Amino acid sequence: MFRMNRFWERFFYLFTFISQGSSFLNPRAYAILHRMHHAYSDTEKDPHSPHFFKDVWSMTIQTKNIYMDYLLHNKEPEPAFRGNYPIWPALDRLGDRWPTRIAFVVAYVAFYVAFATHWWMFLLLPIHFFMGPIHGAAVNWCGHKYGYSNYNNQDHSKNTLPLDFLMMGELFQNNHHKSPNDANFAKKWFELDPTWHIIRLLHRSGVIRLRKMPIRPRTVTGEKVRPDVKWKEELVQEE
Repeated sequence: MFRMNRFWERFFYLFTFISQGSSFLNPRAYAILHRMHHAYSDTEKDPHSPHFFKDVWSMTIQTKNIYMDYLLHNKEPEPAFRGNYPIWPALDRLGDRWPTRIAFVVAYVAFYVAFATHWWMFLLLPIHFFMGPIHGAAVNWCGHKYGYSNYNNQDHSKNTLPLDFLMMGELFQNNHHKSPNDANFAKKWFELDPTWHIIRLLHRSGVIRLRKMPIRPRTVTGEKVRPDVKWKEELVQEE
């Protein structure tokens, strides 16, 4: 969806492994689930729609089972969901091993032992252990149940927060499902997508290259979207 050279691809792959740590998610398997989610949003074929589960835990377990099928190649995705994702087999194997995950857990605990100033701070450790699943559950559950809608996407996607400082823009699910290849998830004047500004910085510094696409007329509850901009930087799927 955007271009970067081999060095930066490997850099961010490794950075993702380090930052996600004990909850590292395989990019290939994650990409397949994400594409399925957009193609089948809030239908029975959606891998993580909250409208087919009684609680967030059962949705998370189902998502994990489907993820593991693609991670372990127990099943292959439909042709439309294949390709155009980075693969680093050696790092993928390392990231999915239990000794690796446990090593990260030990490192987190050691950090708290060295620097925590109050006992209650240790209660934050489970968030570090399971950050990936927690983030995914929060976005997929809240982003399709709570909030407001700018667009009728024929699904239940919502914009949960107008200033999404909690999930760095991920909770603009209604906007994202309307324009899945648009790098800026914010559409109204009062909405703020923090990640968009980071992406623009990376683009302007030459780390990534966004595709420049002409604006197509769109509306948000009857209002034109950013009519003063002659072009916008979008992430578009490569042909």
